[in-house]
Amino acid sequence: MTVTETFVLEGHIVDSLLLAKVLDLVLELGADYELSEVTIGRTSSDASRAVIEVRADDDDVLDRLAEQLRVHGANPKDPGDAEVVTAEVDGVLPAGFHSTTNLATEVRVGRHWVSVTNPEMDCGLAIDTDASGSVTARTVPMHRVHAGDRIVIGQAGVRVQPPTSARGAAGFEFMDSEVSSEKPKGLLLATLAERMREARGSGQKVLAVCGPAVIHTGGGPEIARLVKAGFIDVLFAGNGFATHDIESNMLGTSLGISVTSGAGTEGGHSNHLRVINEIRRHGSIAAAVEAGLIGGGAMYECVQRGVPFVLGGSIRDDGPLPDTMTDVVAAADRMRELVPGVGVALMLATTLHAIATGNLLPGSVDTWCIDINPAVVTKLADRGSHQARGVVTDVGPFLRQLADLLGS
Repeated sequence: MTVTETFVLEGHIVDSLLLAKVLDLVLELGADYELSEVTIGRTSSDASRAVIEVRADDDDVLDRLAEQLRVHGANPKDPGDAEVVTAEVDGVLPAGFHSTTNLATEVRVGRHWVSVTNPEMDCGLAIDTDASGSVTARTVPMHRVHAGDRIVIGQAGVRVQPPTSARGAAGFEFMDSEVSSEKPKGLLLATLAERMREARGSGQKVLAVCGPAVIHTGGGPEIARLVKAGFIDVLFAGNGFATHDIESNMLGTSLGISVTSGAGTEGGHSNHLRVINEIRRHGSIAAAVEAGLIGGGAMYECVQRGVPFVLGGSIRDDGPLPDTMTDVVAAADRMRELVPGVGVALMLATTLHAIATGNLLPGSVDTWCIDINPAVVTKLADRGSHQARGVVTDVGPFLRQLADLLGS
């Protein structure tokens, strides 16, 4: 038995190669297609539209295909209303729950489309109705589901919007990938600096996600400059970044290596432990700043300016610092609280925290990944953060030039 479903794909689907990706995906999953309608935009700012009739051997194949096509913004032509069931257990989504993407999403309830307020990938969709009968929709992580929540199941009645950015030119281009070590760094720096200025001017927040290599490569003072100048509004990191930032300002070393000469120091291997111990004695980073123990650095400037930060811990952390959140679920929830309003995100020399943050960010956030390792950007894209743009370079000099451009 052959089953069919008609999908609609709209946006910059030709010059972005999105239409080709969707058609390839149909064939890869063992189905077939027919393009019943294709309308190509006349200019680079015009959207295109394709109507695709998909044929599969059974409903299971078609359901799997529909779920994967939705990630690319291909929605059923006749979606119907969403099917909603009630969760029965705290922390457990109903069987067959709809799994979300990070793209702008709408749910059809009572023949009306309702926008999802907080797009986030790998969540469920909850439908709420207030006393006046007004319907809202939100994403909900699995662990935050409560018995009685109304949750969308299946694929019907849900549609997403594909990424809206169009390429500057169609066809073959050199260095046209999202990550290339050969792209002109000066142009990328200028573009990023201008985007950060725009964010500050429009009230959007800039998020910095920092790994310990930021400190090791000499980028710590530049992060401090950017925080002090008001160009960084939120900071996510781990125990290592904060520890070595404080170590470099208290003892002049980062993991025992002098930040001025690059040489090892006698007994330097224990410097970070001594720093952690003193911060723990004071009870928090803020208390250590107030006591005059810490006189500079990124964490110092965050405390001084009231910039919120989340230090997400891991099993390998020394100490850890008293501010480090060792409950990773609680840390992720705290990060979720700070994500709304973020317009620009900088992923700086960190793999795990970049991916963790990317999982929480809507696809509309302008995401920049600066790392010496091009695989980090690839990993971000592979895990759903398709909007991430990569700059393959040493993060320390890059941050120095960025801070200079911004006049911080």
